[in-house]
Amino acid sequence: MEKLNQSFYTEFSILGLSQNSQLQVLIFIVFFHMYLTTLLGNLVIITIICADSYLQKPMYYFLMNLSFLDICFTSSTIPKMLEICLTGNKSINFFACILQFYVCSSFISTEFFLLSVMALDRYVAICHPLRYTVIMSKRAVVLLAVASWMLGFLDIIPLAVLISNLSFCGSHEINHFFCDFTALLKLSCSDTFFINIVTFAEGAVMGLCPFILTIISYVLIITNIMKMSSTSGRQKSFSTCSAHLTAVIMFYGSEFGAYMKTTSEVSLEKDKLFAVMFTIVIPMLNPFIYSLRNKEVRRALRKCKKKICYQDNTLH
Repeated sequence: MEKLNQSFYTEFSILGLSQNSQLQVLIFIVFFHMYLTTLLGNLVIITIICADSYLQKPMYYFLMNLSFLDICFTSSTIPKMLEICLTGNKSINFFACILQFYVCSSFISTEFFLLSVMALDRYVAICHPLRYTVIMSKRAVVLLAVASWMLGFLDIIPLAVLISNLSFCGSHEINHFFCDFTALLKLSCSDTFFINIVTFAEGAVMGLCPFILTIISYVLIITNIMKMSSTSGRQKSFSTCSAHLTAVIMFYGSEFGAYMKTTSEVSLEKDKLFAVMFTIVIPMLNPFIYSLRNKEVRRALRKCKKKICYQDNTLH
């Protein structure tokens, strides 16, 4: 098989979720509505947090970052998939593919750090309530959020550089709905041993460390909650953490399901299902998880709704 260097390999073809032409319209309709729901839901969360002075707290500042991240994350993959379904245009040039991989992977990495920071915030709020305002000062909160974004985007640079210098064999078809890391490696004729080592090392340091920090935070939180003598206090504390814990379990579960397996276990069809979970389903569900499980967010939503209804009645 002729070996084609990436410098002459100017275009890939993204196969999408299914090659069955009869399913393309259905896939477009379903995912278009899911994408709109994701955008609307997360924009609502951002809007009410900005508009309601009662929600000007570290917890909601991080939630606003998460909502913005989910909008960016989903927008880095779904529009191209919708274009494939609607127009049949599967082509993507080499630079755009590497850029999509870098941006999408950076958003995933950033979410690891951001969820960890949110778990840390809940730990301080529940286990050290008297020192909460001192520890989670405005400056500290901004620095933690900025650090999450910076580490997320710096983390993926080595992998993006290594992948951009790979050589690829005859097939240019990416069996995925975006330029996924595993799918790209399967097309390469280069020796991928070193890039696999780098991926494992980065995953161990930049992926497992936030995960371990999150787990430790929640172990300490649950231990502290169980020691509370007040039943109402325990219920309130569990209610405060339940939404974030649900989001953490869903995100880490789909991520580990997609990427934490050996090469022999890799199934790109299963990878697509996991990828759908963390690129569209979870970002779509997060606003509902945080609004339905959080009394303060529900109160802000009702307040915003009343204000809109009042303005409508005044206009009429």
